[in-house]
Amino acid sequence: MDIFQQAINYAQTHSEQFWKATGEHLRLSFAALAIAIVVCVPLGIVTSRFGRVARIIINVIGIGRVIPSLAVLLALYPVLGLGFTPALIALTLLALPPILINTDAGLRGVDPATLEAARGMGMTTLGRLWQIELPLALPVLVGGIRTACVEVIASATLASFIGGGGFGDFIFQGLGGNSNVVLLVGAVPVALLAFAAELLLGGLQRLVSPGTLDRLRVAVTGPGR
Repeated sequence: MDIFQQAINYAQTHSEQFWKATGEHLRLSFAALAIAIVVCVPLGIVTSRFGRVARIIINVIGIGRVIPSLAVLLALYPVLGLGFTPALIALTLLALPPILINTDAGLRGVDPATLEAARGMGMTTLGRLWQIELPLALPVLVGGIRTACVEVIASATLASFIGGGGFGDFIFQGLGGNSNVVLLVGAVPVALLAFAAELLLGGLQRLVSPGTLDRLRVAVTGPGR
């Protein structure tokens, strides 16, 4: 426990550097996640309507999960140099596949009989999408965002390699100086952030599941309403 107390003391005595790293890590992680959501949710809606072409698109974007983030960072360095932008691009590429795959899978998993019934009631394509397909696919979609968020928060430490900042600065400073105390100042907050994201988005995923929503509706309005 003594080493953790030393890490806390170090963070307190270097509070300006610590909070700067916190801001950089959060800004980088959530910017990458936001871009991935904006790109992949609409793209997943499109791919869920097609067959062979959709598989090609998903497989191409899925390459982002195969290529290590560090390799992408180093490949971007000669083109974009150091800083926030190349780190953001690398993390966004990491976040794209799980969100796209889950959006596509969630929409494809909607019961065709439900859609047919909605079509028979005169609902438009857009109406079916917003009122039936997306709500039913939401738990799977949130699961993809959950996976992407945890992966991005953990991988954002690598941004330090190219001057992107974040908690990676403490981690690599600790590794370079053989200081476990400094290493923990970076590693522990990253682990806590990833754990918090997992808990929050896991809770949201359970909350938006159809069974939970139905139980909440009954609890609020009463049975039979």
